[in-house]
Amino acid sequence: MTKTSEIPGFYKLDVKNRIDQISKFVDLDENDLITLKSMGGLKIDQADRMIENVIGGITTPLGIAVNFLINGKDYLVPMAIEEPSVVAAASHAAKLARSGGGIFAYNTGAVMIGQIQIVDCIAPHISRIKILEAKNQILKNANDQDPLLVSLGGGAKDINVKVIQGENSKMVIAELIVDCKDAMGANAVNTMTEAVSPLIEKISGGKVLLRIISNLATKRLVRVRTKIPKNLIGGENVVDAIINAYQFAAADPYRCATHNKGIMNGVIAVALATGNDTRALEAGAHSYAVKNGKYSPLSIWEKDEQNDLVGTLEMPMAVGLVGGATAVHPISKLCVKILNVKSAVELAEVMGAVGLIQNVAALRALSVEGIQRGHMKLHARNIAASAGATGEQVQEIADKLVQEGKIRMDRAKELLEK
Repeated sequence: MTKTSEIPGFYKLDVKNRIDQISKFVDLDENDLITLKSMGGLKIDQADRMIENVIGGITTPLGIAVNFLINGKDYLVPMAIEEPSVVAAASHAAKLARSGGGIFAYNTGAVMIGQIQIVDCIAPHISRIKILEAKNQILKNANDQDPLLVSLGGGAKDINVKVIQGENSKMVIAELIVDCKDAMGANAVNTMTEAVSPLIEKISGGKVLLRIISNLATKRLVRVRTKIPKNLIGGENVVDAIINAYQFAAADPYRCATHNKGIMNGVIAVALATGNDTRALEAGAHSYAVKNGKYSPLSIWEKDEQNDLVGTLEMPMAVGLVGGATAVHPISKLCVKILNVKSAVELAEVMGAVGLIQNVAALRALSVEGIQRGHMKLHARNIAASAGATGEQVQEIADKLVQEGKIRMDRAKELLEK
């Protein structure tokens, strides 16, 4: 029987039955199940090796978004996030996109940029040309630092050099172009930039200062598109409302910040689940959003010739499957197994797809019913629990809060006392 991520009523199942459904999809073993049910899976000694001054850990809820069909392949998408309604919204919007043929994603490759800052060059433009002339020697020096990456077809592939004007003087910036394959690449790129710096300093006649990867990964883009039939999303008036919401974001940076935040709700939830660098992704995304001199939406929504809703997204997506928390954290490793991605490029495509789908889910909610309707219905359970409700009281009080339209702590406490 063909496995599918389309699981009707998944949200109605209890936790045990949800895990059973996931097990059927990805063949989880007994150790996987123990890790899932441990609510984190990270032991204190493992945490102590990951960062400094460890005193414990923190658990974020881990959910599964269903219905995702990306490039013709079914995915169950792990999402680690504390915000209610995000996983549900992604699952629902993915179902709508599935009916339009699914989501299609393309990645430009796993290429990162490492920057080397050179100051105090007497003739900066001459220094630039000299560095370019020594390209082969510099690339060899860089690749000597990571023979394993080179053996896999990666490594330093090119070098760019530019002269920029600092506040006090001109500086030369040499940029290593590195194919990182299945790694995010920060460690490999930083090691290479540091290794070639003495040679570049000698060639340029200047002084090297910073040697660091750039998180504006313009050579590591993901491009995504999808189509949602108008009759499934609520009619042509809803299509028009979503397009108007997008145009609001395109015209106003205050709205655009929240528009892009909706995209990152999806991207970062998958990144956190798979142990990827969420700060690098945020920095790259928002830097890319202002690449044309104005802060702009990362996604675009339009109508096609049938007046169906069509959307696209383009953004940097520097993620990896080897190294970092992805290879160490038990839950991160398990999430990669559930996601069943075979390369960093495939993971990036999935994350871009989730970002675009999360975006349309938010735009539909905003333009049709208001964001609070679904969000606060789920949030009511948190309010009830925070007020002291336990067991069946939580849902009972949450239902009453929603019914009254008073999803507040003080009202929850009043109901609990009664």
